[in-house]
Amino acid sequence: MVAWPPTICVVHRRENPNKCSIRSLRDRAGFLFATYPDPLEYPLDGYVRLGFDGPILSAADRECGLFVLDATWRLSKRMENVYRNVPVRSLPLCQTAYPRASKANDDPHGGLATIEAIFVAYRLLGRDTAGLLDNYYWAEAFIQKNGLW
Repeated sequence: MVAWPPTICVVHRRENPNKCSIRSLRDRAGFLFATYPDPLEYPLDGYVRLGFDGPILSAADRECGLFVLDATWRLSKRMENVYRNVPVRSLPLCQTAYPRASKANDDPHGGLATIEAIFVAYRLLGRDTAGLLDNYYWAEAFIQKNGLW
């Protein structure tokens, strides 16, 4: 089995724990969690950050560590500025199954729940996805909407 760099998830301190789609990954091997805006004490050399406006994540990124920001769309903009030196990779267009009902902000086209984005990224990188969606309530709908099984 290949030992990939750990996936680093930086969660905004104002993220609602009841709505956090990746909370169940905190005890999973291969994941490191940090809280924004606390300083990150892990080097990000060799990492790519999931986001928009970057090249599509591909086999060329297979050896890279995955860096993920978890927050509301509005709050994630501030976080992106802090980590702007980490190269951005986009995901192919997928449909989220996570029900959103924001009256103040529109979700970006192709915006996914964090757990959905990690799942798609792992599939693209050839990493083991077993159990990633086990605690995600909308897993089946996400898989069906995107033909991922």
